[in-house]
Amino acid sequence: MGVRAAVAGASGYAGGELLRLLAGHPSIEVVVAAAGSSAGAPVTSLHPHLPTYAGQLFASTDLASLSGADVVFLALPHGESAALAADLLAAGLKVVDLGADFRLHDEADWERWYGGPHPAPDVLGSWPYGLPELPGARAALTGSAKVAVPGCYPTAVALGLTPLLAAGLIEPQDIVTVAASGTSGAGRSAKSALLAAELMGDMHAYKVGAHQHTPEIEQALTSVAGSQVTLSFTTMLAPMPRGILATSTARLKPGVMTAELTGALQAAYDEEAFVFALPAGHWPHTGATLGSNACHIQAVADLHSGRAIVVSALDNLGKGAAGQAVQCANLLLGLDESAGLTPIGVAP
Repeated sequence: MGVRAAVAGASGYAGGELLRLLAGHPSIEVVVAAAGSSAGAPVTSLHPHLPTYAGQLFASTDLASLSGADVVFLALPHGESAALAADLLAAGLKVVDLGADFRLHDEADWERWYGGPHPAPDVLGSWPYGLPELPGARAALTGSAKVAVPGCYPTAVALGLTPLLAAGLIEPQDIVTVAASGTSGAGRSAKSALLAAELMGDMHAYKVGAHQHTPEIEQALTSVAGSQVTLSFTTMLAPMPRGILATSTARLKPGVMTAELTGALQAAYDEEAFVFALPAGHWPHTGATLGSNACHIQAVADLHSGRAIVVSALDNLGKGAAGQAVQCANLLLGLDESAGLTPIGVAP
């Protein structure tokens, strides 16, 4: 037997994607699939696409159920990871948290954007941020006992903009992002706005000026910009199950042209396994990243407005959640970073 893994929150979309990816992992075996309200139900009753889990039942989400693993993936609602993670770490387990509990460094940001006091303010800033392609992130993750996996929107936006900020090609103030997500990003709970009759043929903005990923994106971008980043962030719900398409604009530094922008992206990602700066004239499609751990990026200098335009696409359940979590777990465990993952999408 290789590394033993437990997945808490395994009944949700991100949890199900973790089960799918780990079923094909060469070194990690899922020994516990935990789901609070679904405990005792067959895994395949909610995930019929996972026949290799036939006969396995969802376990309860508690320390006793999870402690038989070496690494625990927490795909729980925001605010529910902190207490359980503390117990798991104390028991000597590695923890990969897909929620927001440990991403932010500022308690005030949590209170403003998530509402209420943070469940564990004393540990804010102590968890490595799980976006390996950011400068310095891979070294911080390697061999760590814990990781805060980024949100799906922050992953798409940060991967597109950080090389340009690091190279000093764009201004850190007045960054604007408009991003669309598939419905799986809203979770599996029944909501009338997610009914097919309400959603199909429609696209609309939500949480305008109030999306909780805003401070996380600003934090990630500020870490490489050298000065505080200010972001205007608008999110939209698209009539598709999976995918994120983020369009970000920022003021160009004087004299910067498209070649400098694309050159910075290529320099940052040419050696990366999962992030691709596309050839000139090719723009990201959400469908091209479906089922993969890839992010596709393209940029252009809009000289008319004096702004850089950067477009990023990824699968919100892949590189935006479960795929990224597995990538981080590989680093924590000393495994090949790409193990169990693919940059190849599914089409049509």
